[in-house]
Amino acid sequence: MPYDATRLKDWQISEEAEKNMPTPWEWQEKLGLERDEILPMGRLCKLDFMKIMERLKDRPDGKYIEVTAITPTPLGEGKSTTSVGLMEGLGKRGVNVGGCLRQPSGGPTMNVKGTAAGGGNALLIPMTEFSMGLTGDINDIMNAHNLAMVALTARMQHERNYSDEQLERLTKMRRLDVDPTRVEMGWIMDFCAQALRNIIIGIGGRQDGFMMQSKFGIAVSSELMAILSIVRDLPDLRERLANITVAFDKRGNPVTTGDLEVAGAMTAFMRNTINPTLMCTAEYQPCMVHAGPFANIAVGQSSIIADRIGLKMFDYHITESGFAADIGFEKFWNVKSRYSGLKPHVSVLTTTIRALKMHGGGPRVVAGLALPDAYMKEDLALLEKGIPNMVHHINTIRKSGMNPVVCINAFHTDTKDEIAMVRRYAEVAGARCALSEHWARGGEGALEFADAVIDACKEESTFKFLYPLEMKLRDRVATIAREVYGADGVSWTPEAVAKAKMLESDPKYDDYATMMVKTHLSLSHDPMVKGVPKGWVLPIRDVLIYSGSKFLCPCAGTISLMPGTSSNPAFRRIDVDVQTGKVMGLF
Repeated sequence: MPYDATRLKDWQISEEAEKNMPTPWEWQEKLGLERDEILPMGRLCKLDFMKIMERLKDRPDGKYIEVTAITPTPLGEGKSTTSVGLMEGLGKRGVNVGGCLRQPSGGPTMNVKGTAAGGGNALLIPMTEFSMGLTGDINDIMNAHNLAMVALTARMQHERNYSDEQLERLTKMRRLDVDPTRVEMGWIMDFCAQALRNIIIGIGGRQDGFMMQSKFGIAVSSELMAILSIVRDLPDLRERLANITVAFDKRGNPVTTGDLEVAGAMTAFMRNTINPTLMCTAEYQPCMVHAGPFANIAVGQSSIIADRIGLKMFDYHITESGFAADIGFEKFWNVKSRYSGLKPHVSVLTTTIRALKMHGGGPRVVAGLALPDAYMKEDLALLEKGIPNMVHHINTIRKSGMNPVVCINAFHTDTKDEIAMVRRYAEVAGARCALSEHWARGGEGALEFADAVIDACKEESTFKFLYPLEMKLRDRVATIAREVYGADGVSWTPEAVAKAKMLESDPKYDDYATMMVKTHLSLSHDPMVKGVPKGWVLPIRDVLIYSGSKFLCPCAGTISLMPGTSSNPAFRRIDVDVQTGKVMGLF
C-alpha cells in the first residue's frame, strides 16, 4: 500500500518504510552476493566494487537506462523522483531492477532545494542517513582535497622562510616557487557559505602561513568528486589524484599534487569512496548511491563504477544525469559514455506541466516562495507555447541514436487535457510518452511508465557520439552550441581564444573531455531566457583546465563554486526528537 503523500512528510514516509528495510545480510542473500562483497556500515552497507566485478566479469550486462529532464524551474522537475518511481514500477512488473543516484550535498539539504532523495512514495530510504553524510564519501573527499591545500600552503610558507640549502637539508624538498597569484585550488566545505567565496589566509606572523587571497567552494564542486564519477578502479583513482593542478609556478609551469607529494595520502583518505553505498526505494528495490550532484564543471553523473556493478547485478539498471538534457544528457552522452565504454538503451526525459507553462511565458518561479496561481489551474494556451522546450530536448536525445521515453511526472494540478496535449506533441516528435503518478502511488502509479521503458529497451540501440575525439576544442564547442543548445554560433573573448589555441596545439590535451559550463535554467547562457531561444550566440569567456579528471571546461558565463544560503533556509525546520533521537523536518 502506498503512503498518503498528501498528508505525510517525506521523512515520515521514510520512517515508516524503514521498519521493513532489509539488513546488509538480507541484501547479501537477496542480491546473490558473497559475504565479503558486503561492507556493513551501521544499518547501511557499501558494496566491494573490485570483488563484485571480478566475480561477475563474464556475466552479460543488463539494460542501461538514463534519466534526464527538460529545462527545469528552479524547483527541479523530479529526476530523482522519476528514477526511483521507475525502479518501483519495474519492480511491480517483477523485473530484476536496480539503479544508482548521486549523493546529495549538505549545502542544498540545509538551504532551499532539499535532499534529492526523491519524494512522496518514490523515495530513497533511509532518508536521514542519505541526507546527512551517508557513509562518509563527501567527508573523505573534503579531507583529501583540503589536505592538498595544506600541502601547498605549508610548502609556500617553508619556501619563503628557508633558503634553497636549508630546504634541501631540513625538509628534503626542492623549491617549487609557486606563484601566489596563480593558485588554482581553494578550500572546500559542504555548506552554502557565501562569506567564504573570497578570503585572505595567513594573516599574522611568519609562522602563521603564507598570506594571500584564497577561496572556498562547496565540497561537491571539487575536482576530486568529478574524478570519483569517472574512475574505473583504485589504480585509476591514484593516478588521477597525482595529476591535479593545484597552482602554477612563477615560470608558468603547473604544480601538481604529485609535485607536492600528497597524492598518496589523498588516495588513502579516498580509498573507501570507490565502493558505492547500497540503499533502496520505499518499495525495497536496491539503489546504489555514488558520486555527487555538481553538474556544471563536474560531469554531474552517478559513477561509472556503480553503473558497471549495476549492469552486472540487475536486468535493468537506471542511472541519473544532473540538470536538463542540454547539460546532463550531453555530458552522459559524450563524456561519461566515452569513458565507460557502456552504451545506453533508453533515455527518459522527465517532464512537468508546470515547467512547460513556465517556458510558455508563465510567471517567474522562485525557490522558497509559493508557486504562482497560474501553475495551479488549466491553461492549454500557455502550455502549448512552452512545449517546444520539450520537443527540443527530444530532438537532442534522438541525435544520439536513441528514441526517448517522455515521462510526465504527474502533479495533482495537472488536467486530462493538459496531459493529452503533452502526450500528443511528444509522440509527434518521435518519442514514447507515459504519465507516471509515482509520487502519489509508488510503483502502482508507474506501471504505464515502466511498460514504456520495457518496450523501448526492445529496440535495437544505434547509439553514437555527437563528435569524434579527433575534433578540436573550438569545433567541439561550436557543435554542442549548435546541435544541443540551438545557438547560431559561438563568440570567444580574446583570452579564451588564446587559451583554446594553446590547448589545441598541445597533443597532451587531445584526449581531454569537453565539459561545458553553462546555466541549467535556460538552453542559452542566460538563465532568464526560457523556452527555445532563437538568433543568439553562445559567449565563451574562459577555458578551465582540470588535469586530474582530464576535463577542459569552456565557460559560458560566470559559475560560482560556492552557492549562498538563502534568507529562509531548510535548517530552520530541522530538529531532533530528544526522546527518540530521530531527525525531523527533512524535506
